[in-house]
Amino acid sequence: MTGMAGKFSLNNFFGMSEDPEEDHYDEEPATQSSSAPERGKKVVSINGGRQSETSKISLFEPRLYSDVKEIATQLLNNRAIIVNFTQMDNDSAKRVVDFLNGTVYAVDGAIERVGDQIFLCTPHNYEVSGNLSANLTKEQDNL
Repeated sequence: MTGMAGKFSLNNFFGMSEDPEEDHYDEEPATQSSSAPERGKKVVSINGGRQSETSKISLFEPRLYSDVKEIATQLLNNRAIIVNFTQMDNDSAKRVVDFLNGTVYAVDGAIERVGDQIFLCTPHNYEVSGNLSANLTKEQDNL
């Protein structure tokens, strides 16, 4: 019985040999030549070639001057921003507008007043059409 126990091993049980000479590996390279694509196989995009990324406009109502960092980050990420200053005092709002003017200049964008205390900041890839300045003057005259 001791002779039989000596020949039994887990490697033999799982079909593996204990003899290192019997172990062999196929060492064929797994890389394919990129110069000759396989015929009949095509790679198709799930999106069908359309860009699925949509343009976004972020809305902000800053209360503190420190909120300008988050607004500027959105502009740097090529998002348009609408900023409503009704929750902020005039001196802080002027400082934020100055900061945003610098940010808009850095991204080659634009900043426009679209309401009494509302500004639209756009990066370079946005085009704004229409003229709101005439409408703003009429609104302020009626107040």
